Amino acid sequence: MDEEKNPESITNRKQAEDCFDSAAFLKSVPHKPGVYRMMSADDKVLYVGKAKDLKNRVASYFRKNLVNSRIYSMVKQIRDVQITLTSTEAEALLLESNLIKKHHPRYNILLRDDKSYPYIYLSAHRYPRLTFHRGARNKKGQYFGPYPSAGAVRESLNLLQKLFLVRQCEDSYFANRSRPCLQYQIKRCTAPCTHEISEQDYGQGVEHTVKFLQGKSQQVIDELVQKMDQSASRLEYEQAAEIRDRIEYLRQISQQQYVSGGQANVDVIALQYASDIASVQVLTIRRGNNLGNKNFFPKMPPAFSETSPQNREAQIMSSFLAQYYMSREIPSEVLLSQQPDDAEALQEMLSIKAGRKVSLLHKLRGDRSRWVDMALRNAQHALQIQISSRAGIQKRLFALQSELQLDYIPARMECFDISHTMGEATVASCVVFGLEGPIKSDYRRYNIKDIVGGDDYAAMKQALQRRFKRALDQSGKDEMTLPDILFIDGGKGQVTQAVDVLSELQISGVDIIGVTKGEGRRQDMDTLTVLSMGEQGQSFKEKIFLPAHSSALHLIQQIRDEAHRFAISGHRARRQKARANSPLQGIRGLGPKRRQSLLKQFGGIRAITRASVDELAKVNGVSKQLAQLIYDEFHQG
Repeated sequence: MDEEKNPESITNRKQAEDCFDSAAFLKSVPHKPGVYRMMSADDKVLYVGKAKDLKNRVASYFRKNLVNSRIYSMVKQIRDVQITLTSTEAEALLLESNLIKKHHPRYNILLRDDKSYPYIYLSAHRYPRLTFHRGARNKKGQYFGPYPSAGAVRESLNLLQKLFLVRQCEDSYFANRSRPCLQYQIKRCTAPCTHEISEQDYGQGVEHTVKFLQGKSQQVIDELVQKMDQSASRLEYEQAAEIRDRIEYLRQISQQQYVSGGQANVDVIALQYASDIASVQVLTIRRGNNLGNKNFFPKMPPAFSETSPQNREAQIMSSFLAQYYMSREIPSEVLLSQQPDDAEALQEMLSIKAGRKVSLLHKLRGDRSRWVDMALRNAQHALQIQISSRAGIQKRLFALQSELQLDYIPARMECFDISHTMGEATVASCVVFGLEGPIKSDYRRYNIKDIVGGDDYAAMKQALQRRFKRALDQSGKDEMTLPDILFIDGGKGQVTQAVDVLSELQISGVDIIGVTKGEGRRQDMDTLTVLSMGEQGQSFKEKIFLPAHSSALHLIQQIRDEAHRFAISGHRARRQKARANSPLQGIRGLGPKRRQSLLKQFGGIRAITRASVDELAKVNGVSKQLAQLIYDEFHQG
């Protein structure tokens, strides 16, 4: 039978064409909290899940030894996986709940909950009780919520019990106690049932609980810090340590949930632009709940990158808004990361189309500002994936061949960079790019030793010697894996070091390109120093300028920036290991008093590394900019 008429052959070929490349996808997934959606061939949501570490969780679905038949059946149907990054796991939990209720995914059937949202309830008793509540709120007392799931309420109740020791037992059980129960023995309750605590002191614990559940956790933390200091000054170190642990527990459950709040019906639109690619992220907020996100990559006109940055982004935003809402529901407010061109005219047009007033807002505060920040982070992540995608890399490789007049398409490119702080803990990096983008398994770092601190030339020479000499010793000159192009972050001086090393080892056939940053670190002013290591000798082409919109320049800058990032992360790790002190000491602008305040507020380094930028900025003396530096110190690489 003819293959084209064989239904089984057509089906097999169709399945092969539609197969999801999990290995390629996982390369772009970060080790950050967020939500993932498994999509089928007809673009339906198969499953929604949340994770503290997206990369590890999503990778677990694509192992070879899956034993759960339900998961195995689902994985076979996956044709795409969409992810949304969040600031915290708590945000991811709430977003997961919203998406499940919206899409009703087939494979979330065991997790579906069509009941109302649960609350935490504080009774109006003389000694109030803290408990789980779902349903009508007709009892006297206070209700806090709603929470995204029953599990979130129970986890919060468990931690609140450890923090404030407010009773959670039934009123009938409370009224018939003659001696304290086990909860008192394990320090989960103060036993008001047998008057082990005064009504006034018990009321203080209830007051702290209410403040915390009302979002006034910083007041509670400040009071606990003050009590910890008082205990330490009285040499009551065990009690001070208990309060420190309470502070850490409190931080765990006080993570602000920026996914939900109020009754807002808005769209959030954020734009990121780089390398002649625009990434537009749209978040849909209905009744205060984030119902999901979608990313768009508008096609850019030729030479558009030559437009000034401010006008460029305003034009993209204006064009996108006009086209996006041609066939979509328009909310009363649209929150933007930057102001579009002709904002007043665009706002009037959208208002006419919607039949009511539509506001375009871009100077924002509070929760709305945080929604825009979330959209910007996701737009940036999508942009990075797009830049490093296979199609983008191939397009840039052809451009690189054309711009540098090469007689080949580079199949392997290596880039070296040096990083140090005033000569301390010098580290060299080597990153490798191939026909499909970064080859991270071939990345290497070199700890530079036995040179004068700050001598970048000597550091570069040592790194190159170690890279090529070791490869030569292991495989021999004829079998050694050589790059087609060797990029060096620097000018003619650094390039000369590469020339000397390759000449010394009698290695030829490698084109060497030095990448020098433009004046004022402007990327559109970057210059190239090109040298060809041919068998007939060396040939310099100094100071080659590529136009700002050149795809070849964008590729070179991407490789250079990746080498820079990899070098910096290695340098910071080495510097922190070398200093037998707190890792906070390496942060510019963070003096002894502020370090002490941070440690007191969070109870230790571990809690600081888990904190968000907004949580860090709550500490007295820590500005938003300093909080960002602290966050970046623990989340590089």
